[in-house]
Amino acid sequence: MKINIFGSTGVIGEKSLKLIKKNYPEIKINLLVANKNYKKLISQCKEYNPKYIYINNKNLIKKIKNKIKKNIAIINNNNLTEHLKNVKTDLTILAVSGYNALLYFEDILKNTKFLGLVNKELLVSTGHLIQKKNFVKNTFIFPLDSEHFSLFYFFNNSKINFNRIKKIYLTASGGPFLNFDIKKLEKVSLDQAVNHPKWKMGIKNSIDSATLANKCLELIEAHYLFNISYEKLDILIHPESLIHSIIEFDNGVSIFNYFYNDMDIPILNFFSYTMNNKIINIPKNYFIHKNFNLSFQYPDEMQFPIYKIYKKIRYKDVSKIIMFNVINEYAVELFKINEIKFTDISRFVDKYISLDLKMPITNIKNILEFQRYIREKIC
Repeated sequence: MKINIFGSTGVIGEKSLKLIKKNYPEIKINLLVANKNYKKLISQCKEYNPKYIYINNKNLIKKIKNKIKKNIAIINNNNLTEHLKNVKTDLTILAVSGYNALLYFEDILKNTKFLGLVNKELLVSTGHLIQKKNFVKNTFIFPLDSEHFSLFYFFNNSKINFNRIKKIYLTASGGPFLNFDIKKLEKVSLDQAVNHPKWKMGIKNSIDSATLANKCLELIEAHYLFNISYEKLDILIHPESLIHSIIEFDNGVSIFNYFYNDMDIPILNFFSYTMNNKIINIPKNYFIHKNFNLSFQYPDEMQFPIYKIYKKIRYKDVSKIIMFNVINEYAVELFKINEIKFTDISRFVDKYISLDLKMPITNIKNILEFQRYIREKIC
């Protein structure tokens, strides 16, 4: 079996490579794709010996070329699409952050049988296309985000009547500012915002966790992935991050989907699923240990104002959903370079979400055009 990993130098990409090396000698590394971390890509070439590599910066190719084995081919910047057309793979992991993942999406769908996906922006932008029968033809999409994986696993292994589902809750840790004094949020720094209490993520995902934007995007993903109405989807704050989703039925019974907060579990299950449920070495769940508590609360809209904005637009047309995604991403960029305060992120989204922007969004090309159009209007 061959695998392509988009975002190989990120957290998910690195975890995937380590798990393949340890557990799956039958999976051969075909292609590693990185954005700009050429030093880590070089070290991955030495350790995992991929057949091909690609880096999204032609100026970095020279720095890589003389430091890797000659049998590893570097794909030129204009030739990735051609490569994906001609060199088919069994598995792909798409862990590129931001909506730039859309640039690869259609080519990947034509290239691979199984796609392990962890990119909120992509699903939020193209979910209305994915729901159409003819868009995803021969590729099985496997969600790797822990919340969506927990739902996928339950639905895939249970015979349930969807009409009996009253509510589905996705859980959120609450990020670094869950119990923070609201009056002091204006002065928080970038370092504080990315200092997640549970795990290390990229800057964008960490800031989205601090504002709760990530969970709003995940509700939209769940709507598209499982064809669940927005009315039945909501958020619960769960600081322990052990229950990833809760399914409430109309008879008063609720199912808690529990697993330890380790991304190895969804990734290993993805590999297992693609290999006819091959038995794997899953990390042990520790139900009994010191300070094992489960607590839940509804999000405070004063603490997380972006959640209130999401609730205003979720029932509107797809254009507003895409706008929410793009405007939030741009606001995060501004916060990263200290152009706006942390509390201005939600204000920025609230200000520009009211714009009446319309364009065709019937394929990937015009979705990308619409995203560029939105950024032009808000810059």
